[in-house]
Amino acid sequence: MTEQVARSPLPAALERLRGQLVVSVQADDGSPLREVVHIVALSRAALLGGAAGLRLRSAEDIRAVRAMTDVPIIGLTKQAHPGTDVYITATPGEVREVAAAGADIVAFDGTDLPRPYSVAKLIEAAHAAGALAMADVSTLEEARAAYAAGADIVGTTMSGYTPHSPQLTGPDFALMEALAAAGLPFIAEGRINSPELAAAALQTGALCVVVGSAITRPDHVTRWFAAALRSGTPGA
Repeated sequence: MTEQVARSPLPAALERLRGQLVVSVQADDGSPLREVVHIVALSRAALLGGAAGLRLRSAEDIRAVRAMTDVPIIGLTKQAHPGTDVYITATPGEVREVAAAGADIVAFDGTDLPRPYSVAKLIEAAHAAGALAMADVSTLEEARAAYAAGADIVGTTMSGYTPHSPQLTGPDFALMEALAAAGLPFIAEGRINSPELAAAALQTGALCVVVGSAITRPDHVTRWFAAALRSGTPGA
């Protein structure tokens, strides 16, 4: 199975992202940047800076950004569901909504957390809607399972966000290296907050690199600086 995945040609939307930067343009609920007009402006700025693709939350954001660019869009939803911690595109209905809005690739939680719908069902829904399926995983085993279920690509997005994955302050390079060693194509994502870390992630063998907070969430970046000043010492 691993060799088959590694040797299969990647779909065109993924090939366009090879070796490139994808910018995740998302804002938390309650953020002053949550309005669609701001998401569009941030997306335009990311593209002006050289982003080859975008990762967007919500059908509304996807529709608005799709209207002004043809770059590959990774789309998702974030919604709480009773009885599960899975909140990234957790249902086939959400998959269809994201695809219909114009996403080329639908990202969903591909972990083995208790979930309302199986990974296979979400992949099936994405393909039926004419989109590619991206499983956000936290371990090598979850990546293998996602590919066995028919995923087109996996991302390291969920490492550190499941109880069974390493709780790291930086990117999970060990997972990236394990995926590369297994011959499994992957997108590097998660706590990649500097150009140096992005370059290092690509060098592990990632297809492309997704960066979010460090580029598009000034509230998060401000907290990093404020925390450093609170805990630092003069000259540190």
